[in-house]
Amino acid sequence: MKDFVILVDSTCDISEEARADIGMTDYIPGHAHFSDGRDIVTKLDWSEISREDYYKTLSNKKIQVTTAPPSPAEFYDAFERYAKEDIGVISISLSSKISSTYNFAKNAAEDIVKNYPSAKIYCVDSFRMSGAIGLLAYYAFKMKNEGKSFDEIVAWLEENKIRVHQMGPIDDLIFVARRGRISMGKAIFGSFAGVKPMGDCNADGYTTVLTKAKGINKAFDITVKYVSETATDIENQILFIAHSNREQYAENLKEKLLALNPKKIYVTDVYSACGGNIGPGMIGVYYLGEPISSDLSREKEVIAKITGK
Repeated sequence: MKDFVILVDSTCDISEEARADIGMTDYIPGHAHFSDGRDIVTKLDWSEISREDYYKTLSNKKIQVTTAPPSPAEFYDAFERYAKEDIGVISISLSSKISSTYNFAKNAAEDIVKNYPSAKIYCVDSFRMSGAIGLLAYYAFKMKNEGKSFDEIVAWLEENKIRVHQMGPIDDLIFVARRGRISMGKAIFGSFAGVKPMGDCNADGYTTVLTKAKGINKAFDITVKYVSETATDIENQILFIAHSNREQYAENLKEKLLALNPKKIYVTDVYSACGGNIGPGMIGVYYLGEPISSDLSREKEVIAKITGK
């Protein structure tokens, strides 16, 4: 193996700024299908469809949007480009509990090794999604740029992937209801009342609601307190804020989180790969803390302490 690369798919939601800072030039796009007949490639930009049009379409109850990961053949082709050059691959995928992405990557890697016996490919099941994957990839690239080895980076990813936390509100409950997560009646009532559900990642990578705040400013205050209580060594951390068509809110949250003095905060879109499942209205910060407790019991205690509920 002459060298190695870190390869993620488009569910990682890494901004152009962050990609430039770490030297990320390659990733594997997925697919989205619209029930009105349109198909797009899910990229880490809005070249296929504008952000506004995409999220407007998601809010249109007459049009269904379904997303799909890169196919096993697409993973194979991506891995083969590097195997031919004797370049190793660390692949980081969306949680296997959420999508077939990881299994597609793993199967493709196994086929590559059969055809290129000297190939070195390791597939990481992130057990995370969106900006949480992006944060893991960012640190992996940073370690590679610092001269860390293939095996050192793999070991760090496997040890630390369960340390990635998320916190922040979602303010479009109608989309949540349309996905069957709450009743439409609760969504309409919650929207009128200004209720913002807020949650952290569970062990599988899904967001579990821990509390609800009334109003966006209250939600952001809770978010900052939660991060301050659960992050480890925040002053040496990189934070990702991902948003689904809520850019100004994301910037507002960034300003509040700067009070915690992290090394850097990146604001990124939730692009089309994850956007179809997250929907409009999410503003979440991703960061490293203690390993997520299996039942989120510790995280629930923190929220209860903050909110007094």
